[in-house]
Amino acid sequence: MRLGFNSIGLMSAAAILIGLTGLAAVSLRSPTAQAEGSASDGVPQTLPVEAVQVITRKGPVTFHVMVARTEAQREVGLMFRREMAADQGMIFHFPDVAPRSFWMRNTVLPLDILFIGPNGRILNIAVQARPFDETPLPSEGPARSVLEINGGAAAKLGIQPGDEVRSGPAHAR
Repeated sequence: MRLGFNSIGLMSAAAILIGLTGLAAVSLRSPTAQAEGSASDGVPQTLPVEAVQVITRKGPVTFHVMVARTEAQREVGLMFRREMAADQGMIFHFPDVAPRSFWMRNTVLPLDILFIGPNGRILNIAVQARPFDETPLPSEGPARSVLEINGGAAAKLGIQPGDEVRSGPAHAR
């Protein structure tokens, strides 16, 4: 049987289409990569938890917070989280001391953002940071860590700039 030009063209187009479909399937992210979580996944991340104490003028307040140590973990932060217990939050540990600036991209909950200096004391607090707002919220000086807690919690608990923040297993109570 002799194939005409139109038949060969149609078969070639079908072969190319099948090949492209296969390539598209190969380029999709694996389920393992999706489970790790990223800002593009739309899924809150789950990280190791440690106790953090804030020593206020009223006495110590303990939070059980997820710990963001890597750049990738810090980029996602509390994005996409729809609820958080009163004693929970996230602490961002940085390898250096430098001015910091946070925003609320993809962050559903209002947050109080506590910037912590190299001496372990709160430099300043971005109070009731607005969900989804991309306005930079800067530290008032070089910070080693940043603690995010539910919006309004700092005022309710008497947390103020100058208060000491202690983190790590030694402060679990």
